Amino acid sequence: MTDLGDKLSNLLQPIADWFGSLGVPEPIVHWGHPAMMGIVVVVLGSYAAYAGWRGRLAEDKDIALKNRADHRKLAPLMTLFITLGYTGGILSLVMQGEPIMESPHFWTGSAAVLLLWSNGLISLSGFGGNKPALRMTHAYLGTLIMLLLVVHAAFGLKLGLSI
Repeated sequence: MTDLGDKLSNLLQPIADWFGSLGVPEPIVHWGHPAMMGIVVVVLGSYAAYAGWRGRLAEDKDIALKNRADHRKLAPLMTLFITLGYTGGILSLVMQGEPIMESPHFWTGSAAVLLLWSNGLISLSGFGGNKPALRMTHAYLGTLIMLLLVVHAAFGLKLGLSI
């Protein structure tokens, strides 16, 4: 994996150099990714998850419909922002001269992005014709993703403090 990580770093180095030429202060390069992703996960992610479950479990039909609509609007935005943040986190590592694929933080982030897009595809499929098993899979996979993002944050904090 080290060779692949080195190749990816070399591929991204010109982009990292361009960002480095902007004179971004080192604390922003170092802690910008976790600060922004923390906001996305804690604020947007937790509300999207809450709205998803509330839409699923609320007994009042109007409350359920409102929460489902909120989830449908916010979950794709969260997926987009996390995907962009994933890219930013990798660029941050390249800018700091750190290896990309050698930390659990990289792998949990990669898994989270893959799972978010997979969960979105379940939804975009119309839950396979509105199949209850796929709706349940979507709900529990979304919850698993949120738990994975908590683990990811812990690995990220450890990584950030070690650099």
